[in-house]
Amino acid sequence: MKLGEIKKMKKFVVASKNKGKLKEIQEILADLQFNVVSMEEEGITKDIEEYGTTFEENALIKAREVYKATGQMVMADDSGLEVDYLDGAPGIYSSRFAGEGANDQDRNNKLLELLKDVPHEGRKARFVCVIAVILSDGEEFTVKGTCEGYIGFKPEGTNGFGYDPLFYVPQYNMTAAQMEADKKHEISHRGKALRMMVEEIKRRI
Repeated sequence: MKLGEIKKMKKFVVASKNKGKLKEIQEILADLQFNVVSMEEEGITKDIEEYGTTFEENALIKAREVYKATGQMVMADDSGLEVDYLDGAPGIYSSRFAGEGANDQDRNNKLLELLKDVPHEGRKARFVCVIAVILSDGEEFTVKGTCEGYIGFKPEGTNGFGYDPLFYVPQYNMTAAQMEADKKHEISHRGKALRMMVEEIKRRI
């Protein structure tokens, strides 16, 4: 497959229903000639069970399910927050950390409660993003991006989603939710993984 063929492809399906995540992916890939669409836009509305034990396994599970249904080039990511004090939790369970039906605020409140007596130096954490890609010919690969930081003591900022208001990035002296989109994409786990993904696609064609 030639690069020109990929650029002419009508769709690059994202195996996610998360609107915040889809928006970030579309922003980061805006300069490329991919027509980035959600799985729902392709008519796939069922929930895909993430039964893996790692970010890599879950990303591949989602990508394979959507590829099987569409035959299109697909990307799926599994991402989450790892907190050292909590032995890497919530990890792959980041979106289910506060139980089924919980929202971002519920998850952030639970995290703050678990860390309420922990000083700044003990609140080290990282965002992790693993992206699985299946090319139109069925070839698969994964890439991984991380972003190091600390968990703050209260939510700050209104940009982003998920744990962004609590994730403090020392080099910028602000949370991920206080950053403008361009700055966040430069340093974020997802931004790093997406750039690696693009390089891998170019290398494999």
